[in-house]
Amino acid sequence: MSNFKTISPEDIKANPFHLIGKEWMLVTAEMNGKVNTMTANWGGVGVMWNKDVVFVVIRPSRYTKEFVDHSSTFSLTFFDQSHRNELAYLGSVSGKDENKISKTSLEIIYEDNTPFFKQAKTILLCKKLFAQPYKKESFVDLVIENQIYNGEDYHTLYIAEITKVLISD
Repeated sequence: MSNFKTISPEDIKANPFHLIGKEWMLVTAEMNGKVNTMTANWGGVGVMWNKDVVFVVIRPSRYTKEFVDHSSTFSLTFFDQSHRNELAYLGSVSGKDENKISKTSLEIIYEDNTPFFKQAKTILLCKKLFAQPYKKESFVDLVIENQIYNGEDYHTLYIAEITKVLISD
């Protein structure tokens, strides 16, 4: 791991609103020796149950959800702009249809048995703590429910402890 140094979650310098909402992230997990990833730009960071956590949401229709459900850990990786086209590709093709990672220049590596990408600038290694599907009756603001879900394909919310933060040297 000589290309990365470990920092505490409190030492992350990036603005999470920009990092997640504008730069995107890859959510990556392993299942039965295979790795899959998806782009995401919805999520957040904070403190829950006295732990530094992330939250991400994944729709049941996304193949990566099977991987996250199967594994106790996953990674969130953030990249510089030179990888924007690869992230766009990874977000437009399903790993169910092809080995999409192999069609990019991104290289899978592991830390603490969790896959992530060698080219990332910031990596959050995450341990799942909580998962719950969204339900129609839980929405207070029905405009969001109607605009985003139209009655189907509700996300599952995952809350995960940040077990390690790696940044590229």
